[in-house]
Amino acid sequence: MCPGGRYAGLDLPAGAGDLRPAFDVLDADRDGRISRDDLKSFYASNTGGNAAATSDDDIAAMIAAADADRDGFVQYHEFEGLLAPAATSAMEDVFRLMDRDGDGKVGFEDLKAYLGWAGMPVADDEVRAMISVAGDGDGGVGLEALARILAVDFEAAA
Repeated sequence: MCPGGRYAGLDLPAGAGDLRPAFDVLDADRDGRISRDDLKSFYASNTGGNAAATSDDDIAAMIAAADADRDGFVQYHEFEGLLAPAATSAMEDVFRLMDRDGDGKVGFEDLKAYLGWAGMPVADDEVRAMISVAGDGDGGVGLEALARILAVDFEAAA
């Protein structure tokens, strides 16, 4: 719905269940569906009041791309259906990047190396805690478990 897969300056969340905040940002009138007026309002407020920055044709194309039932509006399930596959693909790409040894699991060394590379050095016990929260007992995590690790707010849980 938004150019570049971004909304309000934030990256789209990684999980399909996490797309509700993005949908809510676009649903300006809070009626549970995204309309052309909602998108016009969104772009007007995010382009410094320049509503002309996004043409009516662009808005119509965005609605048409997601409007599976062709009622002129985008309901949440249509929004999710359009964006969830992209989010899943991005998560799979992250997983492959982190799984340095290609064994289909992100283990201690994989996760520690990735976090260091990403500029988030963590202590060994923190890496072990992340894996134990979502791991399957063999010291590594698969794709779905990695998504759970990345979704946990460890500061709030502490």
